[in-house]
Amino acid sequence: MAASTDDLVAEIAKLTELLAASLKQNALLQKKVDFLMRQKFGRKSEKLSRDQLELLLAGMNAEDQEPEDEPPSPPKPRGGKPRKRKPRLPEDLPTETITIDPDEVTQDPAGYVCIGEEVLEQLDVIPPQYKCVRTVRRKFKKKHVRNHAPIIAPAPKRPVDSGYASPSLLADIVVKKYADHLPLYRQHQILMSRHGIYLPRQTMSDWVGIVAERWLAGIYEEIRENLRESDYLQIDETPVRYLREGGGGCGQGYLWVYHRPGGEVLYEWHTGRGAVCLEKTLSGFTGDVQCDGYSAYMSYAKNHEGIELLGCWAHARRKFREAEEEAPRIAGWFLQQIGQLYDVEDRLRDANASAVLRDALRSSDSSFVLSRIGTALQACSGKHHPQSQMGKAIGYALRQWDKLQRFCEDGRLEIDNNLAENAVRPTAIGKKNWLFFGHAEAGQRSAIIYTILANCRLLQINPFDYLRDVLARLPYMTNHQARVMTPANWLAEQVRADEKAA
Repeated sequence: MAASTDDLVAEIAKLTELLAASLKQNALLQKKVDFLMRQKFGRKSEKLSRDQLELLLAGMNAEDQEPEDEPPSPPKPRGGKPRKRKPRLPEDLPTETITIDPDEVTQDPAGYVCIGEEVLEQLDVIPPQYKCVRTVRRKFKKKHVRNHAPIIAPAPKRPVDSGYASPSLLADIVVKKYADHLPLYRQHQILMSRHGIYLPRQTMSDWVGIVAERWLAGIYEEIRENLRESDYLQIDETPVRYLREGGGGCGQGYLWVYHRPGGEVLYEWHTGRGAVCLEKTLSGFTGDVQCDGYSAYMSYAKNHEGIELLGCWAHARRKFREAEEEAPRIAGWFLQQIGQLYDVEDRLRDANASAVLRDALRSSDSSFVLSRIGTALQACSGKHHPQSQMGKAIGYALRQWDKLQRFCEDGRLEIDNNLAENAVRPTAIGKKNWLFFGHAEAGQRSAIIYTILANCRLLQINPFDYLRDVLARLPYMTNHQARVMTPANWLAEQVRADEKAA
């Protein structure tokens, strides 16, 4: 009987232990569900706690504390300076002036003298117009010469052989698709319904392929060479679906973006996300590479000498932001400290600081903040479940810690990878409209065009003006001349022409 009682007690203890473990696991899963719901439908704003480092070092967990009822801090303008209001209309906008006088003055102009005027401005628009440009090449025969062969002017070279697309039309289609995110089927519908022009979608697709692969590919490779010769690159990647051949459904590919701060940007398409994808652009590159904590970057750097990885504080901050609701006090403290790092960067940006000044101010201000964060990370390590949002944030920061500190060692380097992420953003907007690439080969075609348009955007070049001019000139150029027609070189050429005309 006693043995049965002991067995029963042992069974109860075992069940109690299993129940406790299940409850702990359920609590963790509930936190994950709550996190995913916030990611999908938005999250509540949290008040950032002002607790100091001592709270963390004492091992106090946010779950054991009640949030303080303190009013949120008023928002500060970025950089502490009020933003200047931009003029409503650009000064160089073509202007049509209409003068209206009273009827009395019109009937007796000699009897009145003008003492002033009031001006009203309206922004007007001329709807796009399509026209047919007919080039007539007349044939001639010399007079009074028997058997003289007829002569005719050589045909002008066109971007599309035996096609009726002008450089302007090609530029318009490309800009609408890749900059304005208007799919080709919508362009086809608009041309047909509003202008009565039947332009098949497949024809436009073929033209886009010719523009990318025949005319812009050389410029694209020149940009790649320029990036490879630099010593500092930021890299990021974004997923894009594509249709598999033979009706195999959609596959997952990636657009990789390479950006040199203050310089050019390049997109590259791959159907995978492994370290081998970095080989084409980083082959022969030596210098600093700034990226997130994805293992492919570490694997590539480990197998290639001369590459030093640099961490991204935006990614680290994002993970603490995701842990706010789960652990508001600790996550809030880390976010405040990271905010101090960014305050220093804002001051440097507002002052248009040189690399030397950036290095000096970071050494005097940011290094102390980094020291506090590093001490706190070590103190909090192991006190949160590794699969909780707080555990993931702390684990990520610790694994990346050496790389996250490197921006303080060199004034050339940025605190985060946001410049590369900003370059990726237009493709995310486009995906909402065109959803996926039509086939795997279309990915690199899109990468070429995205590269050209992204560089135009960085240099504040009107992409339509650039493409219209370049597509008209490229057929007359050699391969070497065509390669150097990058947006940066084109802009320098325009500036020189304007200075010469002035």
